[in-house]
Amino acid sequence: MTGAAWAAGAGVLFGLFQALSVLAVRRAVNVTLVTFVQVAAAAVVIGVVAAAVEGLGRLGDATAYSLLKFVLAGIVHFFVGWAALNRSQERIGAARTAPLIATSPAFGVLIALLVYGELPGPIALGGIAVTMVGAYVLTDPGTGRRAALADSGWGLTTAAAWAMSAILTVRGLADFPYPLLGVAIGMVAAAVPFGGLLIVGSAPVRWSDAVADLSVKVAAGTVVAIGTWWRWLGLDQAPVGVVLALNLLSVPSVLVFAPLLARRGEEALTGRLVAGSAVVLAGALTLVLA
Repeated sequence: MTGAAWAAGAGVLFGLFQALSVLAVRRAVNVTLVTFVQVAAAAVVIGVVAAAVEGLGRLGDATAYSLLKFVLAGIVHFFVGWAALNRSQERIGAARTAPLIATSPAFGVLIALLVYGELPGPIALGGIAVTMVGAYVLTDPGTGRRAALADSGWGLTTAAAWAMSAILTVRGLADFPYPLLGVAIGMVAAAVPFGGLLIVGSAPVRWSDAVADLSVKVAAGTVVAIGTWWRWLGLDQAPVGVVLALNLLSVPSVLVFAPLLARRGEEALTGRLVAGSAVVLAGALTLVLA
């Protein structure tokens, strides 16, 4: 498949992941513990797949530079971005969080421009602009008030972290072109600071919470592991801004999956949500054509 196709598939899986993750977050006493279990499950899944497909022996060919980039990408994406995502979902739900994450292309284009001098063509830029308009429409999904700035900050932090991790991923893959092993390294690296937070954190750690809804946590971790692998395949073959924009297919995906999986009334769809997601989808399709 092309880089655009991998990125689009990753976007759909990220939407499914968010819908699964919010189920565990809503019933959690310690969100950090939930996130740690999800990251650990994802690391195990992607580690097994990486060993089978690419082989652990290839790690001997990795440079210190590429390993450092993979470690930093994992910490930024999973430790910073995923933790902020779960906090946002805890406060405002999956449907309200998704459009905030949709600002990721704006962060990505800015970072790519500053780091690489890389700027997508005019059609791709138009697609990014359309997705941002859709995100704006979705920010106020018919409730009569926008999310408080403090609540919106968690989602915006996730968007910035995921954009930065894309840049780091591209740099790492340039020296060590094995996306599966790179994802596995990043996930293992991200699990370490989560473990540290559990040890020194003030929130109560009850390991019974870790096994509660364990199937949901493992399913979420598995889905995001595969989605991240596909995202890295996209980054290996397509410009950063295009991959980040196509990952925005997670927005309409969340709006489909979240109401199906949530309890009645927790993730209600409105006309504004549907209209905004359609605009995001139109922007993503424009990028595919570009």
